[in-house]
Amino acid sequence: MTRITLNKFLLVGALIAASSFGVSAQKLRSVSAHANMHSDLIASQRDINEQIRVEETQEFMDELLKEEQEPEIDIYTEGWNSELVNPYGGMAVPDGVTIDVSNFAMPVPGYLTSPYGYRPRFGRQHKGVDLKLCTGDTVRAAFDGKVRLTRYERRGYGYYVIIRHSNGLETVYGHLSRFLVKPDQEVRAGDPVALGGSTGRSTGPHLHFETRYMGYAINPQAIFDFNAQTVHTDSYTFNKSSYTKARSYNNGKVDYVASNDRNNNYGSGGSVKTYRVKKGDTLSKIASRNGTTIDKLCRLNGIKKTTKLKPGKVLRVK
Repeated sequence: MTRITLNKFLLVGALIAASSFGVSAQKLRSVSAHANMHSDLIASQRDINEQIRVEETQEFMDELLKEEQEPEIDIYTEGWNSELVNPYGGMAVPDGVTIDVSNFAMPVPGYLTSPYGYRPRFGRQHKGVDLKLCTGDTVRAAFDGKVRLTRYERRGYGYYVIIRHSNGLETVYGHLSRFLVKPDQEVRAGDPVALGGSTGRSTGPHLHFETRYMGYAINPQAIFDFNAQTVHTDSYTFNKSSYTKARSYNNGKVDYVASNDRNNNYGSGGSVKTYRVKKGDTLSKIASRNGTTIDKLCRLNGIKKTTKLKPGKVLRVK
């Protein structure tokens, strides 16, 4: 068979196959026609903001965590190897003692997602507060001290660190993803001690933070103002009748409030945010730290730019 005859044979075969399967010639569109079709498709799409609102989703998840997250068991009395966690069993605890908390650091900059207090739904006390963070965020020592324990508790705290401080307090940091310190290691306020996570009994990344005195779980909101990212006063007086209660400033006066009061430094924000002036502070520094302006600080507090700031004075920053 010659080459020409073979080519004709192949051509005829292709035509027969095409007619058998109903293949029709492709209709080509111009570039402009494709562009018009693309524009029409985009124009018909709904605004993505109407379908997904990130801020609303975050608010929903925060509300869900507040209500649904079961509080951890008390590792000082119920936890795995609790005899090692609580060395104060049988020891006499004074009715009152003043503790210096002036040299401090915030463990994380996150806001509260769950306060200290009793949870009727679970019949259990939440012995600390939960602070917002992302997995891998740095967790820092709240005061100077020495690492006492780094352990794992699967039923609650996950990986956790306990630090004994020179001021007499102990702090607990739970649901960690990684230790950055070892037992007996000396730390200073603000030193990295761990990375945040969601280990143990946890529905999402957060830091479970406790403040203890001789095993007594003090409400951290009695010591820290988490909205203002500072301590309420340079010293905290432990008292067996009030250690479970949070503190709040009202016109410069410190008041004790209900331990589960959700309007007390709770949530991602709040209608009022305050800051306690420290030695060396200026209006410029305070404004920068709190994401505001000098003019707004003056307006909120009825002061002038030339006003001399006294350490201990409480300023409204929001």
